[in-house]
Amino acid sequence: MNNDLNSIGLNKKPSDTTVVVAMSGGVDSSTVAGMMKKEGYKVIGITLKLYDDGKEVAASKQCCSGQDIMDAKRVAQKLDIDHKILYYQNKFKQGVIDNFVDSYLKGETPIPCVQCNQTVKFKDLFEVSKDLKADAMITGHYVKSITSDNETSMYRAIDENRDQSYFLFNTTKEQLNYLRFPLGSLLKNETREIAKKLDLNVADKPDSQDICFVPNGDYASVIQKFRPGSLQKGNIKNLDGKVIGVHDGIINFTIGQRKGIKVSDNEPLYVIKIDSEKNEIIVGPREKLGKKNISLVNLNLLVDKLEFDNEIYVKVRSTGKLLKAKIDIHNSNSADVNLVNSEDGISPGQACVFYQKDNIGFKVLGGGWIRN
Repeated sequence: MNNDLNSIGLNKKPSDTTVVVAMSGGVDSSTVAGMMKKEGYKVIGITLKLYDDGKEVAASKQCCSGQDIMDAKRVAQKLDIDHKILYYQNKFKQGVIDNFVDSYLKGETPIPCVQCNQTVKFKDLFEVSKDLKADAMITGHYVKSITSDNETSMYRAIDENRDQSYFLFNTTKEQLNYLRFPLGSLLKNETREIAKKLDLNVADKPDSQDICFVPNGDYASVIQKFRPGSLQKGNIKNLDGKVIGVHDGIINFTIGQRKGIKVSDNEPLYVIKIDSEKNEIIVGPREKLGKKNISLVNLNLLVDKLEFDNEIYVKVRSTGKLLKAKIDIHNSNSADVNLVNSEDGISPGQACVFYQKDNIGFKVLGGGWIRN
């Protein structure tokens, strides 16, 4: 390895290297900004205003709230780095919120954090970073990246409980080669310790838990706000097609859901299918939830197709475990995934992310969106 490479894999002194740090106002991105500054890099912090939450309160558990922007500004002042705020509410509405609402109305279970990374953060912020002549863009995501010969590979984070590689599968190769993730080799408590040593005001700040535009996890109220009149009653049917109940709107249901169906039966009922065209919810026993075959669209591959000949693992939800699978890629845009063992609650609208184990860890190969 070239001994002249700096800590982010570039052949330059840190003092000659400009980095843009995406600063959300949380402990992770703030710590990354502090680490880069301490190592001697020229740091520019950028915070995105994505959503007008209408209640700029300190106790908010949403990311990108007004309080977060103030926290990011204070951290930047403490570190004595340049700090910019970009107002991206319109971009965020078009690229993330509208997709989220449309997806739910189609009976899917969307992942807005992937859409946010794919559009606003890694597309628009990526271009801004290039315009600022930055050598790299740094984020506080918990993924591991290895750069060799100007090519970057993405791996699951050391801290599996914090790993965010699932949310970053749609990163392009060009973006990945420009991005750096310093927290991928740290545990969360180690990040907080670094923040305390740097005397950052966010060292003990709780992690954001809610999607920024979905306060308290109330998806239905958000969808009603953006699509008034979208809640329509419809039938709940069993697997034989018999009507056994009435629902108040398909957006209140996800595949695998048990609570809130409000239909009694001899055994617990789960949501097996959501038919948006007929405005119907299909329910059945738990054993009918298991699926082995998944159809994917809109693939994003980070490696050459040849590597799929070896043993592959997939993840079908952000909190799910790695599942052994065979992947049959039809073209650059679609694939069939065949799981070795069936998995419950696989839902259209979620991502299916591909992994392969090597001597470094679990490498992210790419992924696609679950169609059915």
